[in-house]
Amino acid sequence: MTPDISVALCTRNGARYLPAQIRSICTQEPLPREIIVSDDGSSDDTLAVVRETIALCGVADRISLRVFSNTPPLGVTRNFEQAVRACSHELIVLCDQDDVWHPGRLARMAAQFEARPDLLLLHTDARLVDADLQPLGSTLFHALEVQPAELEAISRGDAFSVLLRRNLVTGATTMFRRTLREAALPFAPEWVHDEWLAAIAAATGRMDVLPEPTIDYRQHASNQIGARRLTLSEKIAKAFAERGDKHVARLHRADALLQRLLQLGDRVPAAWLEAQRAKVAHQRFRAGLPKARPLRVVPILAEAARGRYARFGRGGHAIAQDLLERG
Repeated sequence: MTPDISVALCTRNGARYLPAQIRSICTQEPLPREIIVSDDGSSDDTLAVVRETIALCGVADRISLRVFSNTPPLGVTRNFEQAVRACSHELIVLCDQDDVWHPGRLARMAAQFEARPDLLLLHTDARLVDADLQPLGSTLFHALEVQPAELEAISRGDAFSVLLRRNLVTGATTMFRRTLREAALPFAPEWVHDEWLAAIAAATGRMDVLPEPTIDYRQHASNQIGARRLTLSEKIAKAFAERGDKHVARLHRADALLQRLLQLGDRVPAAWLEAQRAKVAHQRFRAGLPKARPLRVVPILAEAARGRYARFGRGGHAIAQDLLERG
């Protein structure tokens, strides 16, 4: 039997885009058993559109609908946390209001969980489209510059090592087992919900990836989190940007994950705990670099020689950033 599925749909002023998304959910086979809508203070008719579209699809008697309306708004991560907490079925699918699911998506992903009892989280690629759902000629993984070696490492069970370097998991493409909630809740405030769920899944069990697109990922001016491959000039400008407090924020993120992994005890392999401790040390090093560029050169080269830039970041990209950033 295919496991029952809950959809955690978060909305905010999404009336323009929701009909297409709801229709794509309501034509899946199998149908999800429930849709949990967590609305973050919409001022348009978002919730009415959800109800009307489900009714027009003729599935209101087969899909349970539960709605939360947040005043004041909770923000993206807390909104998804509320929706995830309310899901009651074995598999949970994160859902953005402005995307469109491909036919057969739920069946394709649920089959993986049915066949693999150890699988905690599964994510996929996505086709990038514009506001009118016209293909942009690219995919999410292309925009993220995902490398074949990264996908291979995830598939062979080494996802935590990949995520030590950077996140590759986008919530809109993600399905996970409800048992993951015990370890992941509450979501750490320093993290975005999808990155946090992926890190906890990779640390405590098995996470995997399907390399093909399973949704149309809409890119438009109102995206709270979007995807676009940077041009060379943009990468150069980013390398010379102000350091600001981003490295301190990354240190806090790394430490928050370490503290959660310590709380989880023997559910986390000792190797992952030691790796996360080393990641915290590396982020502390980067946050503490001097403001003057010349004073950074020797310590950065020493840290690179220890292999930490390659293990915990994007190697040469991160080295160049630390050498060139202002302040």
